[in-house]
Amino acid sequence: MRSRSRRRLILAALVLSSAHVLTPRGAAADSGLRIGIIGTGRIGGTLAELWAAAGHHLVISSRHPERLEGLARRLGKRVRTGTPADAAAFGEVVLISVPYGALPRIGADLSPQLAGKVVLDTGNPFPGRDGEMAHLARAKGTGAASGEYLPGVRLVRAFTSIPHRALRSEAHRAGERVAVALAADDAEALAVARRLVDDAGFDAVVVGPLAAARKFDVGSVVFGRALTAAELRHALALD
Repeated sequence: MRSRSRRRLILAALVLSSAHVLTPRGAAADSGLRIGIIGTGRIGGTLAELWAAAGHHLVISSRHPERLEGLARRLGKRVRTGTPADAAAFGEVVLISVPYGALPRIGADLSPQLAGKVVLDTGNPFPGRDGEMAHLARAKGTGAASGEYLPGVRLVRAFTSIPHRALRSEAHRAGERVAVALAADDAEALAVARRLVDDAGFDAVVVGPLAAARKFDVGSVVFGRALTAAELRHALALD
């Protein structure tokens, strides 16, 4: 009886082992996230490249998705183009990287597709480009303002203070990595953001809840600087 049971255990182990060997790469073992990118410009386009290289599945979008076909082909089979609505519907995580003045419209138009999802917001308000709403957002703090423009999402402020050129030049650099400041009220959304920062080749520094995003807003001591995690923490007195 013991011998029969032992043979069954060995057979079961062999079946499981064979199944593991025969599982195609990118099938059941695929751990890549589905990411929708709304606004595939200097920041969104660079992150698309970095996240595609890390094995994630992407829909990159703009108001003219046909202009992104070349980028999608270059990034591989896991990347396709679409409209902002397509990207919002596809992603379990959505990156919004558009001029800040467009944020209220995106929140209104794509509310059903974005509801309940982790949303990374990279935009910064500039009055010369975005008008009066930029003054209001700066006074309120972008964490609070973006939360009002994007109701019902699990919002993270991310990739807002690092220079866009550093996203390309400093990703995965040797030695201490450049840091990306994060702020969010949702712990699970924050964990997803931290993973994506790491996958892009940077160190995540959690500054605090959404209200704390004010600490790395435009005009702060860290805005527009490529700092290491230690330097960022010291500048914001997080240690």
